[in-house]
Amino acid sequence: MRCNLKERLIKLVATGFGCGLAPALPGTVGTLPGIPLYLLLTAFGWPAYLLFLIVFTGGAVYIAQAAEGLFAAKDPPRIVIDEVAGFLWTMFLVPPTLAGIFFGFIFFRFFDIVKPYPIRLFQDKLPGGYGVVADDVMAGIYSNLALHILMKSPWL
Repeated sequence: MRCNLKERLIKLVATGFGCGLAPALPGTVGTLPGIPLYLLLTAFGWPAYLLFLIVFTGGAVYIAQAAEGLFAAKDPPRIVIDEVAGFLWTMFLVPPTLAGIFFGFIFFRFFDIVKPYPIRLFQDKLPGGYGVVADDVMAGIYSNLALHILMKSPWL
């Protein structure tokens, strides 16, 4: 059965333009498209970044929900738009430096994989796209706090 254009676009965006199809570590590879998007957004100032972040997160919920239906699976690893959203939350109000991006990426992947309390509850209790995206947004918020603490330290 052939996919229509809307289904193709949903799959393309949900998989981070194919990054989520990586044979190993699709969540980690799928986070990478967030880096150039973050760098682009920093050029517009924090109010525009925040507005985009809210709209993008809402769009990610829609895309993730639709992609779950197309892939006939609950939160399959190939859906990585949630990782991109989570990484963008991680980097909110973080200056675009190599160290900031590196540590932001590491923190986000750590919190997204470990899912400390109550992050896992968001994934488990919320339906459809909300559950797919909410745990990554929470991991991004945890990562953002950790990153801001690290940025205030004398080591960075």
